[in-house]
Amino acid sequence: MRKYDLISQYLTGFLSDEVLKTGLKKVVLGLSGGLDSAVVAVLAHRAFGNDVLCVKMPSHYSSQNSLDDADELCRVFGLRFETHSIEPLLRAYETAEMSPLRVGNLSARLRMVTLFDLSAREGALVLGTSNKSELMLGYGTLFGDLASAINPIGDLYKTEVFELARYLGVPESIITKAPSADLWAGQSDEQEIGFPYSELDHVLKRYVEDRHTREEMIADGENPLLVDMIIEKIYRNQFKRRMPVIAKLTSRTVNHDFNYPRDITL
Repeated sequence: MRKYDLISQYLTGFLSDEVLKTGLKKVVLGLSGGLDSAVVAVLAHRAFGNDVLCVKMPSHYSSQNSLDDADELCRVFGLRFETHSIEPLLRAYETAEMSPLRVGNLSARLRMVTLFDLSAREGALVLGTSNKSELMLGYGTLFGDLASAINPIGDLYKTEVFELARYLGVPESIITKAPSADLWAGQSDEQEIGFPYSELDHVLKRYVEDRHTREEMIADGENPLLVDMIIEKIYRNQFKRRMPVIAKLTSRTVNHDFNYPRDITL
């Protein structure tokens, strides 16, 4: 577990440094009762103590198990939390014709609206909870769960987040349950993606980290359907991993050639 000891120390320092650079001292994050938000909450608590606000944002699609798991995490680690239901907002907009995908995207965006409003109230930054597996596949909602000021686990694959959670002492009920964004009744990440994270991460690491080609992986016996799905999603969803693309008209265009490090001192 030495690896995750070092990772947890680094990420705790990363959070502290990046937040303090902005002149702020507090953070807020959505607490779903799932693995990723639990890990971010524990890391943030290590960095900021009671200056972390965890926000539960249930809807009429949220499972009671998720709410119970979020409560248990807060109890075990002494996390400060509030509950702000998005159900009234979601019901006000939702129609019978909306697909589960539209309902899920709307739910994710309503939750992020809530978090950014609370961040203004608190004078805090919003922490992201998307892992690298999700980010590479584009498995997230633009301006929803993908929106944040700082993300401490965005370079950890889902299988690594599981291991970090065990090291941090996250309750076993959170670690062992099927990953779900809880966006609609019965929703499951792995069922929606079509493959378990263990298989996804294995191929993702070969393609992204080791830079193996499609042909090399298939020749080694990897599932061609999985390989093609991953490569297609990585490239198709690149727009989700970028700032909005700005048409260049001047000599110094934002995100083209007007780039400065965040930690610049004036």
